[in-house]
This record gives sequence, C-alpha cells and structure tokens, in this order.
Amino acid sequence: MKNVYAGRQFIVMGVIALAGFLLLGKSFQLQVLNAAATSKGNITGVQAMTMYPSRGLIFDRDTTLMVNNKAIYDLKVTYNQVKNIDTAKFCKLLEIDKSTFEKNLNKNFRSIRYARHIPFNFISKVSARQFATFQESMYEFPGFFEELRNVRDYNYPVGGHVLGYLSEVGPLKIKESERYYMEGDYIGVTGLESQYEELLRGQKGEKLFLRDNLGRIEGSYQDGAQDQPAISGTSILTTLDFDLQQYGEQLLQNKIGAIVAIEPSTGEILAFISSPSYDPSVLSINRNRSTAFDTLKNNKNKPLFNRALKAQYPPGSTFKPLMSLIGLAENKTTPFRGTACSGAYYYKNLRFGCRTHSEPISNMKKAIQYSCNTYYFELFRDVIDQDGFGDPKEGMQKFDDYLKSFGLGQPLNIDLEGETDGNVPTVDYYNKIYRGSWSSPTILSLAIGQGELLVTPIQLANLAAIFANKGSYYEPHLVKGFINSNVEPKRYEKKTTLITNPAFYDAVNDGMELVTQGAPILDIPYCGKTGTVQNPHGADHSTFISFAPKENPKIALAVYVENSGFGSIYARPIASLMIERYIKGDINREDPYRVMLEKRMFNSNLLIKDE
Repeated sequence: MKNVYAGRQFIVMGVIALAGFLLLGKSFQLQVLNAAATSKGNITGVQAMTMYPSRGLIFDRDTTLMVNNKAIYDLKVTYNQVKNIDTAKFCKLLEIDKSTFEKNLNKNFRSIRYARHIPFNFISKVSARQFATFQESMYEFPGFFEELRNVRDYNYPVGGHVLGYLSEVGPLKIKESERYYMEGDYIGVTGLESQYEELLRGQKGEKLFLRDNLGRIEGSYQDGAQDQPAISGTSILTTLDFDLQQYGEQLLQNKIGAIVAIEPSTGEILAFISSPSYDPSVLSINRNRSTAFDTLKNNKNKPLFNRALKAQYPPGSTFKPLMSLIGLAENKTTPFRGTACSGAYYYKNLRFGCRTHSEPISNMKKAIQYSCNTYYFELFRDVIDQDGFGDPKEGMQKFDDYLKSFGLGQPLNIDLEGETDGNVPTVDYYNKIYRGSWSSPTILSLAIGQGELLVTPIQLANLAAIFANKGSYYEPHLVKGFINSNVEPKRYEKKTTLITNPAFYDAVNDGMELVTQGAPILDIPYCGKTGTVQNPHGADHSTFISFAPKENPKIALAVYVENSGFGSIYARPIASLMIERYIKGDINREDPYRVMLEKRMFNSNLLIKDE
C-alpha cells in the first residue's frame, strides 16, 4: 500500500508542476508578448468601434458635382465615466436644456440595451460647426467622445426627386440586411440614393480598443493590427445634364407637372423633373430634418411625389402620331389619305367634337398638324373593326400589342424604384365592364389618347425617342458609369417595336415637324405633337412630345403641365426652350414665351402657393 501511494505522489507533483508552467506561460504572454497590456493591469476587454465610410459622390454627365459629403457627429457617452461635469456649460455648448441632458444620460440600465460601462449614443446629428465649439471644452467632460459620420451635402438646390435622400434605417431593413445596418445608420430611401445604395454606401470598417473595468479606452488593441479600414463608397457618373435639369426646373416653377428628356441614341436621361420639387438640402441629415420632412409631406401640392416616374395621365393628342403609325402598319391608311371634317365626327345620334381647321385635312400630315379628331376616330374604327363591326376583339388585341411594344402599359425598367405601369386597356377589361357587349364606338376616346389609356411622363418621353429612332429605343436610365471603381455599368440593348418601316416614320415625322411651326427654333428643324388633355376635375392639361433635330436627333422629351389648357400655350414653348438650351447651350431669341416662362409670369390659376 505504501508503494502505491508513493507513485500517486509523483503524479500529483507532476500535475502541479505542469499547471505552474502553464500559469507562467500565460503570465509571460500577458506581460511580455502583449505590449498593450504590459502597463495596464486592469484591462477587462476589447471594444470595437465602427468606422463609417465616406459615401460615394454623385456627378452629372460632365462631372459637375451634384452631391457631396459633409461631416456630422454622434456624441457617445460611457455612464460610469461621467464625473463632476459642468452641466450648464455642457448644455449651452450643445444647445440643449437640462431635462434633455438628464433624459439622454439616464437610461434604463436594467434592460439589455444599455449598460453603465458600455458606450451608448447620447445625442445624434451634431453639426461640424457646433461640434468644433464643443470639442474645445471636451476635456472638461469625461466619459463623452465623438463618432464621425458622413451625410449628404448638396451644391445646388436641384434634382431632389432624381437624387433622392437618406434617412435613419428602420428595424425591417436592419433585419433584411442581416445586421449590416445598425440602429442609427443612414440608408438611401428614394431616388438614386436608394437604387444604388449598396454601391454608394461603401463598406464599414472596425477599430479595436482596449477597455478598462470602468469602460475607459486604454489604447489600441495590438497596435491596430486587427483593425479593418472603412472602404469609401463608389461614386456615380449620372446621365443628367445639370444645366438642362436646372433650367427645366426653373421653367416649371409654380406649376404642377413633369419634364423628361432622353438622348435617343443611348436611352440616357438628360433631365428628369417633377414639379413642385424641393431643395434636397432640406432633407439632409440634421436635427431639423423631421420638421422639414413633415412640412413637405403635408403640403397639398405633394412636392415629394415624383410625377415624372409615378404620375399616370391620359396622353391626349400626343397619342395621334402613334395612332397614325398603327394605321399605316395595318394598311388601314396611307400618308395621302385625308378626311372631310365639319367640326365633329358623328355615329348614329352621337357627336364627337373636333376643332375647326384653317385648311382641309387633305392628308396625314395635315391631320397631325391640326390634330383632327375626326381623322383619328375614323382610323381607329378601321383598325379595331378590321374583322367586322361585330367582332372588335382581334383588332383590339393587335392595338394593345402595338402599344406595349412602344413601352406603354408597363414599366420601362428605369433605374429608379417606384415606376408605375400606366394603363393600356385590354379585351378582357372591356369584356368585364361591358359584359362582352362592346364595339369600336364604345371605346372611341382611345383614338385621341383619352378614356382608359394612361401613360407616365417617362413613357411619353420614350415614345418621342422611338419616333426619333424610327422604331427602336434603349431602356431609359440615369447612370452612365462609375468613377474610380471597377464596377461595370449595365449595358442596355436596343429594343425594337412592332413597327420598323422607316417610310412610316418619315410620313408621321413630317406632320410632327409642321406642329412645331408655332414655337420655332432658329436653325433647328424639330418634330413634336401637342396635346390638350380633357380633365374632368378642372382645367385641361397641356402636354407636348418632341425630338430634335429632325435628322440625327440628340434629344427627345415630353412636357406635361397640369391644369394649364392648350398644349401650345405652355408645354410646347417649354419644350422648344429646353431643346434650344441643350443643343445650342443658350437661348438666342427673345419672344413672349421665353419672357413669360423664365420670369415666372404665370396665369394666377397656375400659381402654387407655399404652404
């Protein structure tokens, strides 16, 4: 028995010796190998601090800087470190009252959200100017430290709807991002800021610090060897022409409507304007943003609503050139067909009105020039009733197919969220509402772009681009490329409509050229079509589609001005000024329209009063 216990004694001694060596090794690691801990016996952990990247910048097509960044600060605090501070001075520097100070500092430390030894957010959105003043006295306020953020800064009060804005991320986005975003982070909500969020935001970094048992920072962990630097966001080169965008917004001031301009050969959007608009700087992240947002949200004129992308309007007579093309493609008319118009079209005891023309409608060009309703009522019925008056369904289906091939009744997949479809009524739709009993006279208003047919301004502008290209288009888009990045922009393929015969387009475009004689541009022959859209809720809407020059077009656009009467009164002159500005770089004419529009001398019933 004695020998057995003697053996166990050596085993126990060996275990004790091994434990001693392990403790000595750990002590050597802590005191010698880890330089950060050689002089700090009270280190209790490592704290990670998020390093926020600079957000990508946004430029126009000629690298005019439209969206920049500016510094803003979140003030953090570790409760356990706050000792004997001058509360009155602290509050004065940050422009807060004592009750706010106490509310922001004294949290529910029994909850899992806050702890006395772990930093939490004391106040957000401190401007660089205010923080600079506070920072001079920051040494007097132990426990407080800053976290630098970058928020948006706008060089011009232009492009609010297309650029978009940032806001604090909500719980759902935090969850969807798998915790990439954290509470208090900012995210793009609308416009390009939202569409290209993943590129613009960059990549967060992380800096590690040693923390003592009071929560104080005691230096960098491993001299920063484990730190991850933030990676700046990708900057965007847009397709926008800043000068044209700014000028168009000026022309639409005090009006409700939209302008969209496209480069036909590429689908690049040159101007994307919704009115009323807003200065994007008022929605920049700051402590007054909520008030500014509520003011815009409650404005009855809906300045936050992007009409260029989402508004759905009847196209009115701007639809007649497309009706002409369909008639030609279906062999139901020729460029030389005319009509006898006595100021109305009659069917049985029904009368469908038309304006008096200064000369006979002897051919298609004159029908387009004088916007003859009678001509298009007749043509529409010929297309719809091609299988006989009692069977309009096949003709209507062909009609729908043509419209959809021209991008109507469906999103064009522009690189902005929230695009609406418009509406192209179908055979099924009419069968449902008329219980299968309907004919071409039932839906005759479609012939002149009224009735159930609805389009968006971006679709109208794209329609003008199709006329310019004689049967094809590229998906309209707002991003041309990326700066200092290996990210490749999307390549847009040409789309072709169901009508590609260039002779058909030549016939229609000749008529559209005659329409522009009321708003000529020196040395620039161009094509267009006015529309005066019936509005059951008030004054008619004024609209115009156009492209220029007639040969080798460089710009196609649509203008829509609500409640402003004839298309020739507001929409056509606005379009002509936009075209001249873009092609010539300036306006080299003095006429009443330019004076009226540029100086904003509008009819009183069009004025938008600020709320």
